[in-house]
Amino acid sequence: MKQLNLNQHIFKVLSCVSVQDCFEDAFDRIPAWKDSMYHALGYSSILVMQATMTFEQRDIQAAMSTIKEALNTCHRFRKRNSMVGSLLSKQSNLQEEEMHAELCYAECLLQKATLTFVQDENMISFIKGGIKIRTSYQIYKDCQNVLNSTQDVNGQSDAFRQFEGGVKLGVGSFNLMLSLLPQRILRLLEFIGFSGNRGFGLSQLREGASNQSLRSILCALTLLFYNTYVSLILGTGEGNLEEAEALLEPYRHKYPKGSIILFYSARISTLRGQFEKAVSRFEECVHSQSEWRQIHHLCYWELMWTHSFQQHWVEAYHYAQLLCAESRWSKAIYVYQKAAILSMMSEEEVKKTGENIVELFRSKSGLKERTRTKPEPELNPVCIQNSNLTRSKNIILLCLQEMMYVWNGFTIVGKRPDCAEALLVTIEKAEEKLREDPNPSEYHPDDSCLVQMLKGLCLKHLGRPLQAELCFTQVLSSERRIRYDHYLVPFTLYELGLLYKQQGDFARAASYIENAKTNYKDYSMESRLHFRIHAALNSLKGSPVSTP
Repeated sequence: MKQLNLNQHIFKVLSCVSVQDCFEDAFDRIPAWKDSMYHALGYSSILVMQATMTFEQRDIQAAMSTIKEALNTCHRFRKRNSMVGSLLSKQSNLQEEEMHAELCYAECLLQKATLTFVQDENMISFIKGGIKIRTSYQIYKDCQNVLNSTQDVNGQSDAFRQFEGGVKLGVGSFNLMLSLLPQRILRLLEFIGFSGNRGFGLSQLREGASNQSLRSILCALTLLFYNTYVSLILGTGEGNLEEAEALLEPYRHKYPKGSIILFYSARISTLRGQFEKAVSRFEECVHSQSEWRQIHHLCYWELMWTHSFQQHWVEAYHYAQLLCAESRWSKAIYVYQKAAILSMMSEEEVKKTGENIVELFRSKSGLKERTRTKPEPELNPVCIQNSNLTRSKNIILLCLQEMMYVWNGFTIVGKRPDCAEALLVTIEKAEEKLREDPNPSEYHPDDSCLVQMLKGLCLKHLGRPLQAELCFTQVLSSERRIRYDHYLVPFTLYELGLLYKQQGDFARAASYIENAKTNYKDYSMESRLHFRIHAALNSLKGSPVSTP
């Protein structure tokens, strides 16, 4: 098989080095090889990345057309009459070129499935995308069997090492992502052939990241994303930052100005509570390239939150405003967060912006406007409900803190005792205003429970567990008085379980988390909580007392 070295072109695009024509260079050189499956795959990868970042229909259509061509190119190199599921019977007859063709074909199918979801959100598209994912998954499993059976014979060749790297990327990613799914969803997927093992998935990706293949950087980026985002948003916030830094280190030395390298370096600093360092690196990332504005938007989002963690509201508002003006991700979330940040600012500061907080919260059209992919749809009911003008004026002060919790931001703030203490002071001020309100509204019980849950989170991270427990139990004792924010009780049960886990009381921790899992349904952000519950119960399995 004629090996084609695309590492420099693909990695240029992934790392977005600060060279003026790096994207044009990659686009110009890769299509020149019309009969190469790897050039076809590389070119489609760039276009898919662009389409998923811009959400522009012309980019989606261009990417979809290129993927179809790439699938045809890969299919020409596959074994004649190749059928999914038949690889085992002919694995001894597969040539190296045919092995790579199966691998590239599986990757192209995943890309096409991704674009199918982005292109249209109806049920038919969902089914079509699901079928492509299942086909890709089955090919990866067969490739794993080919890898295991031919390793002794071909293990030393460069072509085989490239094939091995691709298998580890695919099999590792599938196992890791499937393992994140709550048990009730995974049981349904297992019925149609899916299965996920987190330990195996992580080991495959780690091996893939270290084997110096074409896909090593993709294995490293997958692990970085898992440790810095997935484990925080869909888990308990226990990402492996030491591993993330070790993965990033060689690329940081080789590509010190690469925007993705700078971005992850800044993200790690944020998760360590090094907010000032993170701000500097995110700003450096913004200035490292100007071709893909969407990378700027990722930085703006992080800068907005990093300043919010420090209660630098004017700076946070600046980035929230940039997101509202430029990004196509979700106007609903951006408008709401901008209003929430403004509510934390002084009257004089708000007046300088020329914004009207009441009008922003009233802006139903802004809150309902979304991109075609409906990102974070389960957050929109929270935004819209809280924007209701009959909501207590006192609780407007905590809209931002509520969204901070949704993104698991209290776990990050907890790394900085000074910021956690300042956040506690803000929450206690809202608590005092609620207590002194002469005309409590119908939202008063809900608002009081939100205050207690957020206060409990601060106290937990400040190392005051008894006070935190008291706040959480106040929420639970007020369950029957809650009229609208029914998510507060199951989320509080979950947080109380984590508090007991922190104290070493694993049996009680499991009991409270299981209660949140089995006895509550049909509340805002239910799926998000079930992801976190799944991660928490898995973390308890290795404890002295396992989950019931």
